Amino acid sequence: MQLCRVFLFCCVAAAAAAQAQRPQVTDTALEDALNDKRFIQRQLKCALGEAPCDPIGKRLKTLAPLVLRGACPQCSPQETKQIQRTLSYVQRNYPQEWAKIVRQYAG
Repeated sequence: MQLCRVFLFCCVAAAAAAQAQRPQVTDTALEDALNDKRFIQRQLKCALGEAPCDPIGKRLKTLAPLVLRGACPQCSPQETKQIQRTLSYVQRNYPQEWAKIVRQYAG
């Protein structure tokens, strides 16, 4: 669950980076997101097409292919670091969901 939230949070950070005026996501906010299992699970289900998406999930689905390919030219160095942290978290804590995400978006 937390991995999904981290993944989602990183994608949210990437989505925010894609906007002209984007809010900064603090490391503390990212940590809080990673620790919210319900939020992570909801975002993972959205990303996998298993549940409806909220605005964060919609951005996640848009940015997932870019993030998985390591191409986010509009992301700041801090956002890139947060995205990498989130993806790593999802890989470690949600390996089955991670495998599905990679199959769905990286191909």
